[in-house]
Amino acid sequence: MEATMENTRTTGTADVAWDHDDFQTVGTPGHDDPRMTAGNVDVFYGEKQAIMNVSIDIGANEVVSFIGPSGCGKSTFLRCLNRMNDTIDICRVGGSIMLDGQDIYDPSIDVVPLRARVGMVFQKPNPFPKSIYDNVAYGPRIHGLVDSKAELDEVVEQSLTRAGLWDEAKDRLDQPGTGLSGGQQQRLCIARAIAVSPEVILMDEPCSALDPIATARIEELIHDLSSQFTIVIVTHSMQQAARVSDRTAYFHLGRLVEVGPTKQIFTSPQHSLTQDYITGRFG
Repeated sequence: MEATMENTRTTGTADVAWDHDDFQTVGTPGHDDPRMTAGNVDVFYGEKQAIMNVSIDIGANEVVSFIGPSGCGKSTFLRCLNRMNDTIDICRVGGSIMLDGQDIYDPSIDVVPLRARVGMVFQKPNPFPKSIYDNVAYGPRIHGLVDSKAELDEVVEQSLTRAGLWDEAKDRLDQPGTGLSGGQQQRLCIARAIAVSPEVILMDEPCSALDPIATARIEELIHDLSSQFTIVIVTHSMQQAARVSDRTAYFHLGRLVEVGPTKQIFTSPQHSLTQDYITGRFG
């Protein structure tokens, strides 16, 4: 259910005051072929500022990992990318976030189709209390993306195949999705997200509740899907970020400190805060 109250956007210093300084993100926050572009994004929960002047491009068909210590703002920023923060009445978002050149916070934007274009996979698998088939079919049905049962069957099969779940689920599509294992449930949620052909998939710590074998399956899936989708993943695991992402962005206390190619971030970071985090001095 969508929130009944939309967030208030802060677009200038006249709306709310905060401290400006000379802090600049280091590295390569820009991209030659951006699918999404965030510019000078600020996020407030009431009077508390959680995100401070963050600017970053998310490239088409790339995997970007957001890393940083707990409470650094990485999940808050991720939720801005498909307006999930709209569900929090005291949250205010400033700056601009563009998807294919269109501001997703423009008042004319309907968040329902937006969240089909920018899907979300959450930390804990959350299949609907429906059959495996109906979990995947739900999005195409409500968005009117199919015209026949045969077409819907094809979408369900293709989505489960892309999510690496078809062979395990094809003989029990009428059984509850909640009856699957944790790793299978997370792949079902990924199948549900891609069934509506999103442009971007957001993943908020998608493997934190999974065992190592299930985690490896999800990481393989992320690699496979990156040829078709843009993927942004929040992770507490630096090893996971190193394995799955093309670029990595390091957040610290609401600031985007550094962005760069993943190998460079983990071998020769430019900022001392990034260096301290990846070497375990804090986190």
